[in-house]
Amino acid sequence: MRTIRIASLFLSVLFGSFAQAEQSLEHTADKPNIVFLMTDDQRWDNFGCYGRPEFRTENIDRLADEGVIFDNAYYAVAICLPSRVTMMSGRYLSNHKVGFSHPYNYTFSKSDFNKTYPAMLKEAGYRTGFIGKFGFPVTDEAYERKGNVTGYNLQKELSPYFDFFAGTGVHFRGAFASWPKDKKMEAIYSPKRSPKERTLKTGDAMLHFLETQPKDKPFCLSVSFFAVKNDKENDVYPPDLAEFSDYDFSVPENWVEGRNTKLPKVLDNWRGVPMHKQRTSTPALYQKLVRRFAAQGYSVDQQVGRLVQKLEKMGVLDNTVIIYTSDNGRFHGSHGLYDKAILYDESVKAPFIVFDGRVAKKDRGRRESALMSSVDVAPTIVSYAGLDIPDSMQGLDLVPVIEQTQDLEQWRDAVYIESLFIGSLHSKSVPANIAEINARIIADNKSYRSRGVRTERYKYFSYNEHSPVIEELYDMEADPHEQNNLISNPEYATVLADLRKRTADFIAAEPK
Repeated sequence: MRTIRIASLFLSVLFGSFAQAEQSLEHTADKPNIVFLMTDDQRWDNFGCYGRPEFRTENIDRLADEGVIFDNAYYAVAICLPSRVTMMSGRYLSNHKVGFSHPYNYTFSKSDFNKTYPAMLKEAGYRTGFIGKFGFPVTDEAYERKGNVTGYNLQKELSPYFDFFAGTGVHFRGAFASWPKDKKMEAIYSPKRSPKERTLKTGDAMLHFLETQPKDKPFCLSVSFFAVKNDKENDVYPPDLAEFSDYDFSVPENWVEGRNTKLPKVLDNWRGVPMHKQRTSTPALYQKLVRRFAAQGYSVDQQVGRLVQKLEKMGVLDNTVIIYTSDNGRFHGSHGLYDKAILYDESVKAPFIVFDGRVAKKDRGRRESALMSSVDVAPTIVSYAGLDIPDSMQGLDLVPVIEQTQDLEQWRDAVYIESLFIGSLHSKSVPANIAEINARIIADNKSYRSRGVRTERYKYFSYNEHSPVIEELYDMEADPHEQNNLISNPEYATVLADLRKRTADFIAAEPK
């Protein structure tokens, strides 16, 4: 195992006082610029700032050092398409129903999109931009999808909401589109460029958005990286992969070689079991893929460095809020699983970092223990923009927590988590009798839909469509890797009763 050098790229200029402004963009204190950065499938502990410096995320770590890093952040839903809708809309999957599989496979209506953070900020005078993986279809009216949405025109449907766009639909066959057209964007996304440069292209487009930013106007830029998703070498930038070519990564305590016989039997129906066998069930397979994911994360980190450097040179870093997260986690062999969605922490725990350039340097840099949910992203961005949070948003405004004006005794003490995806109900062509098929899956005890809550200390969830209901309860302080299910332990009867009730209250509040 060789020692990996610590990259210094961009760190010397991050947050420094010596950079000269490229342009003087005037701004007002109550309208900060906002940059929302989201990766794909990047597990929460794959960062130096979350305890694993071997992943080489020095620029992101610097954001954390200069901002607020949440230690108890969780996804309301931990699978890509619905998670993205949740973060834009501030609504739970069981509310917006924009997911992959029946009965949660609707499109998102334009009337609902009007109450997302990008639409609201554009209406309020922000220049809005989106780069990368958009991930869900916005249509005139919401309807249950019968497979992929065909013939979807991203520019026609989304240009009312975004002044600048360069991305794809991915999950609904929305082909790549970009606007406005110019030679720089054509060069960035030239077919002559290698697909292995996908993260570099995203970074180039991100900087081009800033280079074309008009004066005297705030901006809100959402960047949705395609990395670190996928394990194909064609998605990895070769020089960055070389940085980790012969490095042996640490292995989490709950990684399982081969099959995990302790998992609930119902999870045999989840694709994460065979995917683990194929991809991460041996030490060699584990190391092979973790190197690829680390390389992709390293590529993202370089773009974050470029972003901060550019904002500083423009003279606007001191009026910009940068939020960094991912759309969901990934097991990568933990619990003998691959993929995501299932409600163990490797899937549902989130990296969440907020940097606010308006904060005095002497007051920057702290860790926050308050519970936050991905459903809080939209109301928080709306709040930063000085707008009223619409009633449709179910999350909470994190700004008072970040600014330490919130009485944490009055803050939430639990977050709701749900997994409503059934792989066998997700296909390119949905049969007319899909409701009957869904009912049969439930009747045959093959449904692994689950719901639960996470408090600061405990995790509870149940596979509530299984008969009898399968439940799991963990003391996350004593057992952070979720190895000892306490569901039958009488010492935790009171805790169990409380968390069952909290979960039932959330489910009861779902729209019928």
